[in-house]
Amino acid sequence: MDWNLNLKRLMGEATQLVRSGHLADATRAIQQTLGGAVARHGNAPAPASAGATPLQAPSPAAGDVSPWRRTTATEDVEDAVVIDRSAQPPQAEAQAPTTSRPAANHHPQAEPPGSFTRVAFAHPGLRHHPHHYHLYVPPGATADTPMPLVLMLHGCTQNPVDFATGTGMNDAAAPTNALVLYPEQPHSANPNGCWNWFRPGDQHRDGGEPALLVAMVRDVMARHPVDAQRVYVAGLSAGGAMAALLGREYPDVFAAVGVHSGLQAGAAHNVMGALSAMKNGAKPGAADHSAAGIASAPALVPPPLIVFHGDADPTVHAHNGEQLIEATLSALATAPGGGQTTVETVHKGRSTSGQGYTRKVYALAGGPSAANALPSPVVAEHWVLHGAGHAWAGGHAGGSHTDPRGVGATQEMLRFFLEHPRG
Repeated sequence: MDWNLNLKRLMGEATQLVRSGHLADATRAIQQTLGGAVARHGNAPAPASAGATPLQAPSPAAGDVSPWRRTTATEDVEDAVVIDRSAQPPQAEAQAPTTSRPAANHHPQAEPPGSFTRVAFAHPGLRHHPHHYHLYVPPGATADTPMPLVLMLHGCTQNPVDFATGTGMNDAAAPTNALVLYPEQPHSANPNGCWNWFRPGDQHRDGGEPALLVAMVRDVMARHPVDAQRVYVAGLSAGGAMAALLGREYPDVFAAVGVHSGLQAGAAHNVMGALSAMKNGAKPGAADHSAAGIASAPALVPPPLIVFHGDADPTVHAHNGEQLIEATLSALATAPGGGQTTVETVHKGRSTSGQGYTRKVYALAGGPSAANALPSPVVAEHWVLHGAGHAWAGGHAGGSHTDPRGVGATQEMLRFFLEHPRG
């Protein structure tokens, strides 16, 4: 079809969407039309910037989704906008105060309640520019109520919007009044958008990507009332491996860690080692991270850990999930102030869609006594998902690398996190 005729047809459809009140879908139609025009003229798309168009709210039901939404790989995410905090806000055009939403913080650059915002982030010593993250602020956020914060690390080929859509973490976090932070790995740092969990320079405290991610956490804490005892980290695949590293290197920051289809901290130290670990699990001794001149993590017990892994995962072998649990239990056994032993309890069940799982719960030995009726603290959970592949269990089909048939990993992780404040 002639491009000019096609353009007229597409713009006509956008006009009909406007007339029918579907403004968000009309915006998407125009964006896709213009995007197609750019592609046909051979120009590379411009990188995301502070002037990017806001993303629109998702449709609540698949049957109500317009054709423009169905053409995209991921669902939209509520109230997503883009800001650049590296520039000073104009003084003469301050926004009028609103009464419909209370301010989440007294900080002038705090994102409002109920928003999902892409933020440009500057940090000294970054190897790759620019960096961005998305921040979800729950609707119930107020200036005087400290909130939990969950750091979510996407997998390879994913991005924050895709990951938020697939996991549904924003929807799960809203009732708990939790902030959710989604860092974005630029392709200048890794061609596939992976976190570089296998590079020695990105495996230690106060350096590389771990330092960058913690700096983003602290950036959010500077603008929003975050409960420092309830900061958590979770990730999928490469993001899961980086989450494990953050738990090892920053036990003074993260109260608990969630790893889905990932690897233990320090499972590899180069690309070939990474491929080997993904196929068979880490080699014995691979996770030893002692090195001269490297900042040491505080001598603290490891944060509680929850692991999800499909036993039919063709990308990251399920043995890696076992190694994650073993590493935590071993660290507890040699923890400062005396080793701690654990007791294992096994539960079997099925998701609402029929997928089987085995859940192993590890609690500190001792159990409740007559004088103390409280149950023993749980330090780790290992969910083996039977027949599952390399995908987020219970996720939404609108996101990549998800398995809607599985148990709700998002809800279970959030439950585990909130059961484990730090300190």
